[in-house]
Formats: sequence, structure tokens, C-alpha cells
Amino acid sequence: MRLAVFDRPGEGPFRIGVVEAGPDVELVRDITAVLPAVFDSWPEQRMNWLIRNWAELASRLPAAGGDQLPVASVVLRAANPAPPQLFAIPANFRAHLGEIGDRSVTTGGRTAREAGFFLKAAGSVSGAGEPVALPAGSTRRFDHECELGVVIGRGGRNIPRERAFEHVFGYSCLIDMTMRIERGSFEEDRSLRKSFRGFTPLGPYLVTADEIPDVTALHSRLLVNGVQRQSAEMKDMIVPIDEAIELISSVVDLRPGDVIASGTPGGVDRVTPGDEVTIAVDGVGEMTLSVVEAEPAPRPF
Repeated sequence: MRLAVFDRPGEGPFRIGVVEAGPDVELVRDITAVLPAVFDSWPEQRMNWLIRNWAELASRLPAAGGDQLPVASVVLRAANPAPPQLFAIPANFRAHLGEIGDRSVTTGGRTAREAGFFLKAAGSVSGAGEPVALPAGSTRRFDHECELGVVIGRGGRNIPRERAFEHVFGYSCLIDMTMRIERGSFEEDRSLRKSFRGFTPLGPYLVTADEIPDVTALHSRLLVNGVQRQSAEMKDMIVPIDEAIELISSVVDLRPGDVIASGTPGGVDRVTPGDEVTIAVDGVGEMTLSVVEAEPAPRPF
């Protein structure tokens, strides 16, 4: 099943829908009424509640009714707008190792297996209907990183690899935007440089795991202004998804709705305001985002 979080004119933000094929256009069926009304005052948490209660709800959704709207008529938000935790796996494709030179913080040939994981701010997630906004007036370098987003369905601690996929709810396209370090000048923590608002586009939809029988067979690609820059097969990950879940859960409890950014292939490069970035993962989705300049902030970068 393909799920979407969207804003519907006149109906409030962060509504939940099932994406369905129409005769001419893609449609989203608004199933928000199935969820408890208490979330009307906390709408960004609707998807987390749905994930937690999926076993009881999934069979009811096909007959749940709800208005059908063209996807083009709504604003798509992040596939999960409020993940409890947002993890990222660095240096997870050999073609990416060393490609950004001394701007890299994963040096000496270290891969994801040695480096582990890092955290991004959960507030950095955004959706297909929102632009990527770079800090106003900045002369820094900002890069795209094409990734597969893994959404946790069942939480847990010390999850062995052979049980890891039992804890996966679904998948989404994910872009890990990054402000690069400037050696000798700026060397902010990696989490800061990757956590600006809108620096983790996640969408356009959340595709449930039953739709993806073999995640290692997936192919991803990223284009800037129509020119392909990145392409990868998930089977080429150094630390595959099941091992990443084992690793993270050996350190901290995973929770329903958590997101794991599974790592970027080679081809990482710069984007600037005015660019259009397209990410696609076969069987998962495709979205195109505009790169703009953000409103000025009290702290320049």
C-alpha cells in the first residue's frame, strides 16, 4: 500500500491518504477520519499512530471510504512528518568513499561498518510539496545525497539481523542534504550541517514493506536539472539495511515511525538556488524538488 501525508485546502494539515491509480491521474483517498479525532490538534503525529496500530487498521482501509482527490491538487508533506528519531548511515557505498576529499569527516578508508551511524534532527524532514531551502546569503557548498529511507514499524532493542525486516514498516525516497565543512574555517558538527529545516526530503509516499519483497533489488537515481548525477543498486550497500537495524538497536531502542537514511552512492555534488532535484527509487516513488534560498536567519552560515 502507498500512504501519503498531505495538506488539503480547507481541511487542515497533515492528513492521511491512500494513494491509488485513477483512470488518468494518480489519486489520494483521504482516510483521516479513520484516525482518532484527538490528532486533529496534533496532526503531525497521525502517521506515527497509524504505524503503531497498523496490524489492526490495515485490513479496514480498503473499505474505509473517503474523498478521492488528484494528487496534484494537494500539498504532499513528509512521508512521516514527525519521526521520533532520524538515523543516518555514513560511507555506505564504496563509490562515495573519498569523493569529496578533505571535506569528508569519514576519512582513512573508514566505511559505515567502522563509523556506525549519526543523528539528524527529526525537524529537518520535509515533503515532495516543499522546496529545499538553503541558508540565506551563504557562500558554503551544499550537496545532495540520494538515499533510501527506511521507516520502522515495530520498535525494539538488540534486534538480530535475521529478525530485522520484521521491524520495517516501509520505504520512501530520501535526500540527505548537507552543508560541507570548510577546513581551517568552519568545522561544525555533522548533525548541525545536515539538520537545517527541509534538509531531509522524505517522500513522495510511504510504501509498505509488503510491496517490496527484495529491498536489495531496488535501484535509485538522482538528477539535477534533468542530468543524472547518482545511481545505485541497494545490493551494493556496505552495511545492508538488516545490519543497520541490528547496529542501531544495539545502541538505542528503535521506535515505531523512526527513519533510517541508509547511505548515499557516488556522484554527490553541489546544488544552488534555482536548481531542480529529482530522486527516484524503483518501486518506491519519485519526486522533484526546487532549491531556493531560505529567509534570513539571525545566525548566518
